[in-house]
Parts: sequence; structure tokens; C-alpha cells
Amino acid sequence: MEDATAGEVRRLRVEERLSVAQIRARTGLGRNRVQELLRGVPPPAWTRRPRAKDELRVAAVALRGEGLSVGTIADRLGVAKSTAYLWVRHLPLDRDGAAERERRRAHSKVMTDAQWAAHRETRDAARAELAEFGAAWVSRLDGRELLLVGAALYWAEGVKAKPWRPHDCRVRFTNSDPALIDLFVRFVEELGVPREGLRFRVCIHETADADAAVRWWARQVGVAVEAFQRTSLKRHRPATVRHNIGDDYHGCLVVSVPDSRRMYWTIEGIMKGMSDGAGWAGR
Repeated sequence: MEDATAGEVRRLRVEERLSVAQIRARTGLGRNRVQELLRGVPPPAWTRRPRAKDELRVAAVALRGEGLSVGTIADRLGVAKSTAYLWVRHLPLDRDGAAERERRRAHSKVMTDAQWAAHRETRDAARAELAEFGAAWVSRLDGRELLLVGAALYWAEGVKAKPWRPHDCRVRFTNSDPALIDLFVRFVEELGVPREGLRFRVCIHETADADAAVRWWARQVGVAVEAFQRTSLKRHRPATVRHNIGDDYHGCLVVSVPDSRRMYWTIEGIMKGMSDGAGWAGR
């Protein structure tokens, strides 16, 4: 009985070229059952619906090839943006009009700059005024002030002894800001160690100009290039998006003080004094 039903359904499809709805009407079977029995049997051509948007799809692909964006394609063809996206999403992104994107980006920047130009000028002027006022107020640190500020700077940024190595008391300071490096070097000099007695080492990404960075840092700290130890290079990882690139990138400078255990203890004491001993956990 089952084979006879399947045979009749297939005959109606192949010989009489009926649609699923017509076969259901003849046999009284449900849609799912008819479709199951017709699996593998192609439908007659007359049952296939014409694709009214085939021409639009072709046009969309052609426009994408010209470098137009999805939004522009949708506007040109009078279709939804989601529809245009479905038609062209298989195309490489680099065909999405690099020149057009760059033009829009440049236009957006011009508009933004024009809108915020006055605000930025006012902001920059206020910043410069306050910076000048602050610099004039400080003038120049005297010896005691330099020791206090230098100790706090070191305790925030320098190498400190750890609970698992409490006796590793070496003074070593690393930073990329030349102003902070200069402040630390002046602090060390105030403690009695001349900068000629310090050790310097540049840490920089391997894709940068390491020799140029050494020469730059040598000028900043006022010592000869020969005083610098071997540069430490950071290996390149292509997946990392780096922003510290270009001519303004000079890496970090490591300043080490030889035989500095007693200096470390002095810094520790200054910090303890500034905290009044409250909750002191320097060791």
C-alpha cells in the first residue's frame, strides 16, 4: 500500500506535472507527506516562481564592484539596506570603495573640526594658562622638596622589594616620560650619586630604531652614548595593535643605581615619614 501511494505521488509529479497542492488534492495526503515522497524528484518548470529581483541582485553586485557602499547601493536600487547587504556580503570588503571611504572620512574630519574648532581653541588656551601658572608657582624644587617628591615618585613607579624577596633592595626606575626620568635623576643626585655613576638601558620595540632611541635618551639625561648598557628589545607580535610608533616613539629608559641598598632604605624611610607611619607596609 505504501509503495503504491509513493508510486502514484511520483507519477502525478513526473507524468502529469502537478504541483504539491494539486497532488494533495488528488491523494488527500498532507504537505509534509507529499514532499517526503517527492524527495529527489525535481519540480516541473511551471511551478517555479520567477525571481522578480534577479535583475536587481545582478545590478547590486555590479555596483559593489564599482566600489559603492551598501547604503549607496540600496538607495540606487530602491531596496532595503538589509537586502542590499545580503546580495553583496560575499564580496571582499576591500572592494567597498577605499577611495570613497577615505573621501567620507576626510569630509567628516573637516566637518568635525569646523564644529569644534572654537571649543578646542578655548580649551587649549585654558590648559596652557593653567600649566604656565603651575610651573611659575613651583619655580624650582629645593633640596628637601626634591627628596620628598623624588621618594614618592620612586615608590609609585620604581622597583620595590617584594614580600617573597624582602632583602632585594635595589634602586631601579623605568619610565617613558623624559620629565619623570629627569626628576628621578635629579633626586638621585640630591642623595649624593652623580648621574655619571648611574647605569642606563633602553627598552624598545624591535621594529623601532634602537640606536636612534639611545642617542635621544643620551641627550635627555646628559650622558654619553657609551654609558648605556645593551638595549632590551621587545619582540614583535603582529596581532597587537600598537599606537606607540613613529618618530616620537623612543621606548622606555631604565635607570639603575649601583650598590643602592642604603639609598633604598633611605627612600623607604622618607615614605614612612610622609605617611606618619599610619598603616605603613613598606617592607
